[in-house]
Amino acid sequence: MTGILMRASNLTAVYAADSGQDVPAVDDVTLDVPEGQIVGLAGESGCGKSTLGNALAMIANPPLYVVGGTMEIDDEVIDLSTLHRGANEAHRPYRGSTVSLLPQGAMNAVSPTLRLRNLVVDVMRAHKPDTTKAEALDRATDRLNMLDMPTRVLDSYAHQLSGGMKQRMVTVISTLLNPKLLIADEPTSALDVSSQKALIEMLLAMVEKKIMRGVIFITHDLPVLSMVTDRLAIMYAGKIVENGLTEELVNNARHPYTSALLSSVLDPTVETRTKHVLGIPGSPPNLANPPSGCRFHPRCPFAMDICKTEEPAFLQERDHDVACWWANDHAYETVPMEVNQL
Repeated sequence: MTGILMRASNLTAVYAADSGQDVPAVDDVTLDVPEGQIVGLAGESGCGKSTLGNALAMIANPPLYVVGGTMEIDDEVIDLSTLHRGANEAHRPYRGSTVSLLPQGAMNAVSPTLRLRNLVVDVMRAHKPDTTKAEALDRATDRLNMLDMPTRVLDSYAHQLSGGMKQRMVTVISTLLNPKLLIADEPTSALDVSSQKALIEMLLAMVEKKIMRGVIFITHDLPVLSMVTDRLAIMYAGKIVENGLTEELVNNARHPYTSALLSSVLDPTVETRTKHVLGIPGSPPNLANPPSGCRFHPRCPFAMDICKTEEPAFLQERDHDVACWWANDHAYETVPMEVNQL
């Protein structure tokens, strides 16, 4: 895979429901992370972003099961479908060092019974038993310095930290093993602006120094993604509907959903004062019974008859992929702004 750090192919993950019907939260998704790049993953709440992150981090726990798909990283192919029905111990050697998850919800991610210095040592030794206490604490101190945090926090318990400090400490722990791929799930949501800046600069520096070789950055904050990422992937109802270079996708949205997302947030620009921010009409579909054809068609102003019956295949335009019947009929055209006037 020349130039590609990680490729996930045909990944499907489901939630087991009380009704006995499995609900596919991630449905036949394929995603690439190029070597040395940060890939943003965006979409509405419930579209499957965090589920995809958990599946790729190989930490799917019931009622979530990965039932199909592979992940190729450094020319090694990992069958993710063995996560089906909880059989996930085969993936333990990969977790933390090959792929690591910076989880959403830092409040619940740190043990309340250990001082953070002891937790750091335990995490390192769980994966590298020969690690000395000094080596583990040196690694943690280096990460803390990158986040402008005092090293004295290592003497604290989790409950003694603010939410923002706890989020940054989880970032430290998630990167201790220098993972090849870091999956950062809403890493800035609990942070103030200055802490967001420090965390983003840390991730950028670690990729630049090749401490990590790639990042998947999951967030609702499209302005942050547009400033931080090299590529963007847009997810809707369990599927990737558009992906490409960040600048190209932001300035030349080819899918009506992408255009609607971009128009529903404020950009930190001069034009913000005159911009009319609009929501997306309708609601995301029930994944237990998704619409036929294109899943966005009930909310799309450009929907045609074919959109209601046939799922669109990916159209490749240079380094920009989109699954949309309208785009198929309008090569290289940006979605008209009329999509935002509903």
